[in-house]
Amino acid sequence: MVTMARLLGIICCVVLTGSAYAQQPKNSGSGSIQSYEYQLVTEGIDIPWGMTWLDKKTILVSDRKGELRIISNGVLLNEKVTGLPELRAEGQGGLLDVAVDPNYAQNNLIYFSYSGLEGEGQGAHTSVVRAKLQDFKLTEQSVIFEAGPNTTKGQHYGSRLTFDKQGYLYISSGDRGNRDVNPQRLDRDAGKIHRINGDGSIPKDNPFVAQKDANPSIFSYGHRNPQGMAMHPVTGDIWTHEHGPKGGDEINIIRKGANYGWPVISFGVNYSGSSFTELTAKEGMEQPQWYWVPSIAPSGMTFVTSDIYPDWKGKIIVGSLKFAYLVALELEGDKVLSQEILFPDIGRVRNVKQGADGYLYVATDGAGIFKIVPSK
Repeated sequence: MVTMARLLGIICCVVLTGSAYAQQPKNSGSGSIQSYEYQLVTEGIDIPWGMTWLDKKTILVSDRKGELRIISNGVLLNEKVTGLPELRAEGQGGLLDVAVDPNYAQNNLIYFSYSGLEGEGQGAHTSVVRAKLQDFKLTEQSVIFEAGPNTTKGQHYGSRLTFDKQGYLYISSGDRGNRDVNPQRLDRDAGKIHRINGDGSIPKDNPFVAQKDANPSIFSYGHRNPQGMAMHPVTGDIWTHEHGPKGGDEINIIRKGANYGWPVISFGVNYSGSSFTELTAKEGMEQPQWYWVPSIAPSGMTFVTSDIYPDWKGKIIVGSLKFAYLVALELEGDKVLSQEILFPDIGRVRNVKQGADGYLYVATDGAGIFKIVPSK
């Protein structure tokens, strides 16, 4: 049975944090005028990492433990998608993000990221496969991206997949727990945002194509662990968020060839509380549009364009693993002005997406997938 958890008024508090873009941000005031509530769509998916829509009524969901599931008309189907490659479902690894091709209705192509075992060395790496989805089976599979080399460390895969308006595929790759080497080196795939064509080939205008010893798929570098990525619906820019260490989670706009500074600059400290850098800014390194201290452990993000949510239209919605709520970020151009906390205790959010039907869907650890609807 579908249950309803009701919130009369979505705001219980407003948290003020730091904006590295411009002036001190303002409170979001008294909050949204209209009330919303969330309803359970389905349980039965342990760690729902990625969500994408095959059509307005069909959601493809990745479970990090290594299952690809389909929700049809609000029902989780018993049959699971078969044909997944071998993967390492340990630590933060497993089956990760999933996306559909911009021309899915014509070609049935999907893309998914996972912790792949092939390649150089022991352990795993962030890998991306393109395949056709036909009758619950993956066919015509090809590995189109591998962020090598392998490592036995189990953290910071990144993994998010997003297409832009030109049809380029962006892939986030975390630093894999090796912050002192991977993020700032252009001969390393980890700690980067990569841009490729849908078939895995490299766009000719990628920023480091002609640079010796630089990996040509790299679009930006100096990242820690980006677990949220979305295209701005108006400008077409790719926005991301990434986990800081203890403090210093960031919202960034991804610029071609730009260095985002990790670990040279940061608003965070080590988990022990000790400092690893005295710098929060440095020439030649990008400043975030927004940062959180303390960390909220952001996961998943989406731009709201739907008329279903007039109070949130034009805002970014971000999930929080740590505090188990959503955050609405108010924008003015490319500036983030303020944040608003939504639905405290909805659960440890793994992803939040605006679906093909215009509704917001929230994937949480263990508790299920929820849909946000206007209160009646």
